[in-house]
Amino acid sequence: MTRWLDRITGKVTMYRLVLICLLAVLLEALLVSLTGQLGQYSALGILANFAVAVAVSYAANRLFALVLRIRAHSESALVSGLILGMLFLPVLDGGHLLAIGLAALIAMASKYLLAFRRRHIFNPAAVGAFVVTLIMPLDGAGWWVATDWLLPVVVVGAFVILFRTRRLTMGVVFVVIAAGIIAAITASTGQTNFGSGLITALTLFPIVFFAGFMLSEPLTLPPRRWQQLVEAVVVAALFGLEAFGFHVGPVYASPLVALLIGNLLAFLVGQRRGIVLEYVGREALSPTSWELSFRPRRPVRFAAGQFMELTLPHHGPDLRGLRRTFSIASAPGGDVVKFGIRISERSSSFKTALLALKPGQTVTATAIGGDFVLPKDSAKPVLLVAGGIGITPYVSHLAHMEADGSARDAVVVYTSGTSDDLAYVTQLSASSQRILLVAPTEPAQLPKNWTYVGAGPLTSELLLSVVPDAHDRAAYVSGPPLLVRTLTPALRRAGVRSVKTDYFSGY
Repeated sequence: MTRWLDRITGKVTMYRLVLICLLAVLLEALLVSLTGQLGQYSALGILANFAVAVAVSYAANRLFALVLRIRAHSESALVSGLILGMLFLPVLDGGHLLAIGLAALIAMASKYLLAFRRRHIFNPAAVGAFVVTLIMPLDGAGWWVATDWLLPVVVVGAFVILFRTRRLTMGVVFVVIAAGIIAAITASTGQTNFGSGLITALTLFPIVFFAGFMLSEPLTLPPRRWQQLVEAVVVAALFGLEAFGFHVGPVYASPLVALLIGNLLAFLVGQRRGIVLEYVGREALSPTSWELSFRPRRPVRFAAGQFMELTLPHHGPDLRGLRRTFSIASAPGGDVVKFGIRISERSSSFKTALLALKPGQTVTATAIGGDFVLPKDSAKPVLLVAGGIGITPYVSHLAHMEADGSARDAVVVYTSGTSDDLAYVTQLSASSQRILLVAPTEPAQLPKNWTYVGAGPLTSELLLSVVPDAHDRAAYVSGPPLLVRTLTPALRRAGVRSVKTDYFSGY
C-alpha cells in the first residue's frame, strides 16, 4: 500500500497534489449541498464563494509579480484561493463576497510584503482571513468546511498530503492535542462526556483540515523534525484556547491566530532569506548520474545530510513543476554547494532544464532542512546504507568527517542494481571509512577501502554477516522507497535500535 501511495503521489508536484485534494473537498461539498445536508449553504453560494476567492487570488498574484518583476507562482495562488473559499461561509451576499475578495487580495499581498528576502513569513490564506476578521468581524472566517459530512474526504486529503510530505507524525500530534484540549474543555462544562467532546471537536472544529492543508505548508515550517513537532504542540495548544473564548483585547484565540504564531516561530528558527545559487558546472558521476556545482551569492548554512529545495522556472514545465528537493552532496562551510542527480530515459522537465544550465546562470533555493544528520556524539559508530543515488547525503557526511578530522567509526553499505553505474566512486574512495558494495557482479577493480560482499539482495542476514556489530550502531538508510521500507524493519529485527531514513522517490 505504501509503495502504491509513493508511486501515485510522486507523479505530481506537492502543489498539484494539494490542489487535487482541495478540489475533491469542493466537489464533495457541492454534492452534499444538493442533498440539503449543508443547511442554508447552497451549491450556488459555494460556487460564488470559490469563484471570487480563486479569481482574486490568481489575478492579484499575477499583478504583484508583474509589478515586482518576479515570476508568478500560479499554483500557490490557486491553493490559497481554494483554502479561503473553505474558510468563509458560502452565502450569496454582495458584502460577504467583497470580504472574501479582500481576504484574497490581502493574502496575495502578504506573500510579497510580509516577506524577508523574497521568502514569505506567514501562511497567505491565514493572513488574509485574519485581517478581514479584524476589520469586518461579521464576515470573518467561519470554517464551514468543518462538518461531519465533509470529514471523510477531508481526512483522506489530509492523510495523502501528510504522507507525501512525511509529516504524518506532526499531523497526528496536532490532531490529538487540539482535539483532546477541546474535548476536555467541553466535558468540563458537565453537558457532555469526554468521548462526545472528541466527536464534537473533530466534526465542528477544523482540526483535521487545519493539520493537513494549512499547518503542513512547507515554506512556513521549521527545518528540523523535532522543531516541527514542537510547533505542532504549541499551535495545537493555542488552537484549543478557542473553546475557552480566550482573547487579548479585540483579538480572540482562533485557528488563524494559532497558525500565524506558529509561522512566526518557524521563521525565527528556519532559513530566513532567499538563496541565489550561480551555476558553476557539472561532472559525470556514472552513465546515469551527474554532480552539479553552484556558488551561493551569500554564505549558506546547512548540516551534512540536509536537503535544499531548488526553484527553476523553465519553458513547458511538466506535472512535476518548477521546484525539486535534492540532498546536498558537499560538506558544510565550502564555497560551492553540490548536488547529485540521477537522470532517467524520460527525465522530468525540471532535470532537463537543470542540465541545460550555462555557467553564470542562477537558480533560487527556497528551503534548507532535514534530519538526516549524524549523532552529535562523534564516538557513536554509524551504519550508512544507501541504494543508488541515495548515496548522496553520505558523500556530504564523509566529506565533513574528513574536513573536520572526525575519528567517527562509519561503515557504508552501498547497493546498486548494476556494477557499472556507481556514483561518487572517487569521493568514496578518498574516504578513510569502509565501503561495502552489494552489486550483481564484482567490479574488475575495487579501491582499497571497498569490499564486495555479494550480489544481494541486501537482507538483514547479509548485513549482519558483514557488519556483525550493526546493533551497536546508529543506522541510516537512504534510497528508493522500496529499499528504505524493506530494510528499515529488517534492521530493527536485527537489533538496531536507532534507524533514520531518507527517501529518494525518483521524481
